[in-house]
Amino acid sequence: MTDETSDETRNREREPDPATGPRSHKPVVVVVEPETPGNVGTIARAMKNFGLYDLKLVNPPKFDPDGEAYGFAGHAREDVLPNAETVTFDEIVENFHTVGFTGITNESSYSHDRFPFKTPVELKEDLKTVDTKTALVFGREGKGLSNDELAQLDEVASIPADDRYPILNLGQAATVTLYELRELTVEETQLPDVEHARADEAELDRLYDFFAEFLDASQFPDHQRDRAELMFRRLFGRAHPTDREVKTLLGLVRRANEQLREREELLDELGYDDRWNQ
Repeated sequence: MTDETSDETRNREREPDPATGPRSHKPVVVVVEPETPGNVGTIARAMKNFGLYDLKLVNPPKFDPDGEAYGFAGHAREDVLPNAETVTFDEIVENFHTVGFTGITNESSYSHDRFPFKTPVELKEDLKTVDTKTALVFGREGKGLSNDELAQLDEVASIPADDRYPILNLGQAATVTLYELRELTVEETQLPDVEHARADEAELDRLYDFFAEFLDASQFPDHQRDRAELMFRRLFGRAHPTDREVKTLLGLVRRANEQLREREELLDELGYDDRWNQ
């Protein structure tokens, strides 16, 4: 192996895997001719929620520092919104792999202005395999992106919604999209990696034993016992209860068993028939 070949191999080893490794380019968000400052603030906030900071605006209105845009932006008023860059539509087309978003898609493949299209989930899966400068392009509140604008973009995406009212508010559409793309943009969330630890099997077995005692103490019909025990086991097998949850249930079932035993002894002392065992 030559030194040149060795260098090439080492360089390939250092390159991140586009599907799993860190991405050198996070998507930028572009809003074309926004009309409502509050929507731009909402988008800026959603961007910060999901790890994006590069906002580009085509022909935006002026933003009052005390107005809706900064009011709706939350903490994104500190960085995303004030650093937003004013650009032209042509600049975005020339410098980025572009994805335009629309609420209305063609119903056939005869026109490609709005077809084929991807959902945000499909877009996420596709972008996992590449590492390129991508622009997510959102249109105007009233009429979105025109067919002429969509024709200049590389891909079209649309959020699935009820066909009786498929058009989302601009801020909502951006928020839904960025949420679905979060695996590409957020390295770590505030949520723990593991939702909870399942209780030890020994503790679950104790619970199953207590339940069997409960069936005895409550004089549950013998011909239904096997099914009841199996259903109880299957229920907790699917639920993945925590240790604390199982301990709480153990205490409850143990208490119920003790009360049922005392009731049985009291009935015997008083000579009463047990109407539940007739």
